[in-house]
Amino acid sequence: MHDSNHVAVIDFGSQYTQLIVRRVRELGFFAKLYAVEDFPDIGEPGAIILSGGPKSTADADAPDLDFAALQAFGVPVLGVCYGMQLLNKKFGGTVEASEKREYGPADLYPRDCMGLYEGVSEKSQVWMSHSDTVRNLPDGAEVIAVNQHGTPVSLKWDDRFYGIQFHPEVTHSHEGMRILHNFLLEAKDLLPFRIDDFKREVIEGIREKVGDKQIVCGVSGGVDSTVLAVLLHEAGANVRAIFVDHGLMRKDEGDEVRNNFHRMGVPIETVDCADLFLGKLDGVDDPEKKRVIIGGLFIDVFWDAVGNAEMLAQGTLYPDVIESASNAKSKASKIKTHHNRVDRILELQAQGKVLEPLAELFKDEVRALGASLGIPHDILHRHPFPGPGLAVRCPGVVTKKRLDIIRECDAIFIGKLKEEGWYEKVWQAYACLIPVKTVGVKGDERSYEWAISLRAVVSEDAMTADWVDLPHQLLRETSHKILNDVDGINRVLYDISTKPPASIEWE
Repeated sequence: MHDSNHVAVIDFGSQYTQLIVRRVRELGFFAKLYAVEDFPDIGEPGAIILSGGPKSTADADAPDLDFAALQAFGVPVLGVCYGMQLLNKKFGGTVEASEKREYGPADLYPRDCMGLYEGVSEKSQVWMSHSDTVRNLPDGAEVIAVNQHGTPVSLKWDDRFYGIQFHPEVTHSHEGMRILHNFLLEAKDLLPFRIDDFKREVIEGIREKVGDKQIVCGVSGGVDSTVLAVLLHEAGANVRAIFVDHGLMRKDEGDEVRNNFHRMGVPIETVDCADLFLGKLDGVDDPEKKRVIIGGLFIDVFWDAVGNAEMLAQGTLYPDVIESASNAKSKASKIKTHHNRVDRILELQAQGKVLEPLAELFKDEVRALGASLGIPHDILHRHPFPGPGLAVRCPGVVTKKRLDIIRECDAIFIGKLKEEGWYEKVWQAYACLIPVKTVGVKGDERSYEWAISLRAVVSEDAMTADWVDLPHQLLRETSHKILNDVDGINRVLYDISTKPPASIEWE
């Protein structure tokens, strides 16, 4: 959006980096994420935040930046975790390996409840994730907070440079938002972040970049691709929205998607290619291979359907970009390949043929954008659905029989959540087939059938998630109906894993 008076977040590779951007926006200011290599091109920011990262400052390939250039900006700078350690070295101090990695909650004790810690409690929980620690402090450095052991966890080097060893951006740091807000108050004339401003600017950007080129927009019925299609329609782009019915959708979802787009007045075309996708997936049980196959087929189907389309539009969001770590500049560890970051997509990106106008937004911001575009509430608040569809909820090989079982179980579970008023309290819920058969009893006879796992989580951005403590009666009734109505299932489980260490989806 802007290259001046914004908050520039420099990415050193932490899986939490995008959360910093999110938190700054939640506080009402525009923030943008930059790769370290792009540091000279961050414009004229009003404040700079250096993120955490997986590397040690002692590593030969540790990410670095031009300290003189950083000082020359003349704006407040906050170093988080790795960022704090890097700043301490730049000012002449040292960083050493800790005796053990510190990961999890810790107590924060501000030395002075002014400035960065104004309004912060005398004791507050923060979240640590590091294996190095600052050792020797340079002349003039001030310790402004310590942990329960008296170890410095927050420093100030001069009137503009601050460091914190913990992660204020995660919810486990109970007063992290107040600390970030206090830091931002040090900056002058920061630009506000408003979704209506974003809408106007992104529409102008689409018109400028696209012109009269034909755009292929793949729609799945999910929030991201729906908002993208409506946004392109609003911008007056020459777009053909294509719904690929790949046979990996939920029960009756194809009809629901078509009806929803008809309600919004956006025409879509349907390509029925379930046999093609299931044929290509036949016998494939590796989750990464499944994702790559599905992602590649999507592009093939789009181009076959449209022919001479000049651009591909995708509803890619910030978490997709960060978690895939597919950008050559990224310092983050790769978690998994997203369907919109397979090799074919990257090739098209290199050719300038991919349009991703939502790639700087988080899910809640996309919903806010959709509301400003007039998209109905029930469409905007559908649960997220993975691009590869039910293939990632079917560990092992994907077959029509297994998919049909998942569809029926999922429909029962989602129906019960809606019936009991739990659907919008949950970020995402679904049924996953566990490809392991267990012994049971049905009709006084031995059964040897699969298990189904139900999962419901709450999350803010899909980067972290916690399982939902659903009412036992709801789970009991769901289990009873599945066991009685769905052939092939004799066991129902409820997944109580958090992310991390588990992911939201099974694959």
